[in-house]
Parts: sequence; C-alpha cells; structure tokens
Amino acid sequence: MGTASTDAARRRRKPKKKKRCTTKKVRSHGHVRTKKVCKPVKKKTVAKKVTPKLPAATLPTSATPPMTAPVAGPPAVPPQDPPPAPDPLVYHGTFGAREAERLLWRAGFGPRPGDVAALSALGLDAAVTSLTRPSGNATLNGPAPNADGSPLAPEDQYGHDHLFWLDRMVRSDQQLVERLALIFHDWFGVSTDAVGQVGLMLDHIDLYRRLCLGSFRDLLLEVTRDPAMLLFLNGVNSDKNSPNENFGREVMELFTLGADRGAYTEDDVRQAARALTGWRADYVNNVGWTNFRYDPSSHDSGLKTIFGHVGNFDWRDVIDLCLNNPYHRSFFVLKLWSYFVPTRPDAATQAALEKIYVDSDWSIRAVLEAILRHPALHTGAPLVKPPVVYSAGLLRARSRGVTSMSLLWWADGAGQRLFYPPNVSGWNDNAWLDTSTLYARWRLVYDVVEDDAPANNTYSSTETPAAAVAAALAYWGDPPLRDDSRQVLLTAATAAVPANATGSSASNKRGQRQTALRHLIAASPDLQAC
Repeated sequence: MGTASTDAARRRRKPKKKKRCTTKKVRSHGHVRTKKVCKPVKKKTVAKKVTPKLPAATLPTSATPPMTAPVAGPPAVPPQDPPPAPDPLVYHGTFGAREAERLLWRAGFGPRPGDVAALSALGLDAAVTSLTRPSGNATLNGPAPNADGSPLAPEDQYGHDHLFWLDRMVRSDQQLVERLALIFHDWFGVSTDAVGQVGLMLDHIDLYRRLCLGSFRDLLLEVTRDPAMLLFLNGVNSDKNSPNENFGREVMELFTLGADRGAYTEDDVRQAARALTGWRADYVNNVGWTNFRYDPSSHDSGLKTIFGHVGNFDWRDVIDLCLNNPYHRSFFVLKLWSYFVPTRPDAATQAALEKIYVDSDWSIRAVLEAILRHPALHTGAPLVKPPVVYSAGLLRARSRGVTSMSLLWWADGAGQRLFYPPNVSGWNDNAWLDTSTLYARWRLVYDVVEDDAPANNTYSSTETPAAAVAAALAYWGDPPLRDDSRQVLLTAATAAVPANATGSSASNKRGQRQTALRHLIAASPDLQAC
C-alpha cells in the first residue's frame, strides 16, 4: 500500500480502549512469579439533568385573583447638603408690636395710631422695604400747620422754618425720607447762621429728600455745588489766586474720611482746595446771593497731587478721590450705622456693610436696608431720641398737628433747633439728656397733654389705680414699659387720690391723676429712648 493509503487506514482505525493494569504474584510448578493483569476501564455513566415541565399558566378569572408585581422600594435619594444656616446679619426673631414700634422710631418719628399693627403684620423684610422704597412724592396727612393761629411763612417769619419742617416730620407718609433728611442735615452741618438765606436752606433740605436713598456719590456731588454749602464753607470766595481750604478740609475730616485716622495729610487739604476753585455767585441788595455758577477762568487748572495721585483735578475729581480713598468705606458705614444703632458693629458686620456699599456703587439704600434688618437694631441697646424726633413723635402718637411756637422754644431748649446745627460737625448726639435739657423735654410733653386734661366734674369718681394706669398707657398707644416703670406708675396712682375723697372731689382728683400719669409716661426714661 502507498503512504497515503496507509495514513488513511490509520485514521480509520478505532481508538484503543483504555485499560487499567495491576501486578499479581502467581505460584506455578513450585515457583512464585509476577504476572501483569490488565482489565478495560468502564466509562462512568452521567445521569441526565431533567428539567421538570411546568404546567401551563392559568389565566385569571373571577375566581382566580390576578398576580401582582412585586412592590418596588423607594427610589434612592442622593445625599443632600444641610439647609443653610440663618444669616447672622439678619434678625430672625419675632417681629411683633415691640419690634415694629422700635423700627418706626429708628427709621422715622414714631407711630401714629394703627401704624404698629399695620407694620408688624408685614413681617420684617416687607416692613423695611415699605420704608426704604417709597413711590412718588410724599403726602402730608392731617391739618395744615399754624403758629398760634397764623399761617406759616418759613422764609419771612422768625422760627417758622423750624415749624415748617417739624410739620413734615409729623404728617409725611415717607417717614424715612424725612428722617434721612435730618440725618444728612446733621452729617453736613449747614446752618442758616452762616448761609443767611432761609430759602436757600429750604432748598438744601429738599436736596436731601431727593437723593437720600440713592448714591452717596451723587448726593455728595450735589451738596458740593449746592448754594447753601458754597456759602457755608466759603466756596464762592475761593479762586485760583486765593484757594479757601474750608470745604477741602471738611469734605475729608467730617464728610468722607474722618480725622486722626491717617487718611489724608495737610498737603492733601491744600491741593484739594486748589481743585475746588471756580465757583462764583453774585450778591444783590434786598435779594441776597444769587446766580451761583462755575467759572472755569476762576479755577486753578494746574497739576495737583492728592492722596498720591497726580492730575489736573477739579471739584468732581476731589469727590471721586475721597470716595475711592480706602478709608472712606469704613467711615461711611460706621457713621450711617451710628444714627440707627447706638453700639459699634462687630468686625463681621462692618466688613459685610462695607462690601454692600462698594458692590452697590455707594448705595445709601442698600446699606441702610442691611442696617434696618440687623439683629443689633432689634435686640440691642435703646437709642436716645433727638429732641425734634421726640417732639414729632409725641404729636404723631396723639394725631396732633403743629399749632404753636412753643414747639420751637422747647425744642431749642432741649438742644436742637432745625436749620441751626451748632457747628459744621452737627449736633452732639451723645448729649441729648442732661440737667439743662430735660426740663424742655418735660415741657414738650406738657404742651401736648394739657389740651386733653379732663374738665372738672366729668371724670370717673370710681376709677381704680390700676385702671387709671391702663387708661394713661392707652392714651399713648400702649407703648412698651419696663415692669419697674409700671410699678412706679401704680404706686403714684394709688397715692394720688385720698381714700376719703367723694363726689366731685373724687372725680376731679382722678381726672388730675389721669393727666399726671399721661405726663409721667411720656416723660419716663422708657419713652425718652427707643
């Protein structure tokens, strides 16, 4: 056979069966020998796996309930961040009657009947914005003012300017605007004593009303060129040949940077005085100063160096250099804060307010809204009411108007006559209460309550001391009083009427007691501050 056929035959051969061999000793013919014994290996039988046959599915019938799918578990919830902590710079406590009343005093001139309930119903945020975001022109609610029966003539009659503005404090529905006008009147300290023209002073206060909730830059630019300020700090007498340093000094020391802080040097003041030259006005007999204008030919156009910056600066540049001085932001924040909160803010609050101020492009409103929402205003120490705030608040509490020149005399005696700050730094807000001013405050109360004194033989002859105190508190709108103050009032009410008083004597004594209690409440330490 050939090779190919041989290979094919080999492939056709059946494979040999496997054998298992062992050795065994066998005896044969007397001899023992070893014999190899092999047996074929049997294949193991593997049992087949039989899958049981399931019966056919039974369709649901009325007798066979349908099968239900397994209930899925709740969906997996990814881990969440904890809710943010309350903002520590915002008051989160109860905003009730006490808080609403304080806000109305701090940001205005106190409540009229019904104001506390209306404001507290808004909640803190809405209450603040209702004050800081007025719309349109102010409305004066209530009867027109007079001076002992005569109409007011603020530009012509002595003292009528004070009554004119006090009337707006009492009647305006834009309370914060009037309060800010008073604050900036103190901030810039312009006085009729130096200006000499009441009409210019009335316009000066109107400037504050228009701009007090806008940009401090805009306000300061307008104040700088305002006729009253140009007269007050001698801007109209300053030219390139003889620069006057008054405004240049005060704009740094009192208006934007603060004294003794290293914010400016004497040379900065002198250079700013040169930049501020150029204002002029004309004096006309029987008219006064008029035709206020900027005259470029009167301006020093040379190079100046202010805070290390060199340029041909003018009056606008001086304002911008002051506002961009790194000391300004803290000065502004701390000064504005001091009119609403009597204690200095902590470092975190100050930093936050400064950031708000800069980020908002010098917005007065933005900083003020943060102050009015701050816990320190609502839970902190009381703030003494300035005399005109106290006076206006007494009239508002009783829905009374301005009707007497005595409101000027006693406000002046208490230390604050409008349009007449004592100097360019304004009034000393830390000296409102002392032995020389307290009597005038007492008289401001007397002038309000005397007209409401009960007539003889008309008052209850049986009113108890506790009922008398409650009635006197209701007269002022139930203001918050400390427990010890209430106890003093109750003790006084008990001692005021003799136990043996009867008839008309009992009635008149109780009527007099009521007037005295009203007076004591309004003149108490509790109502001197808010």
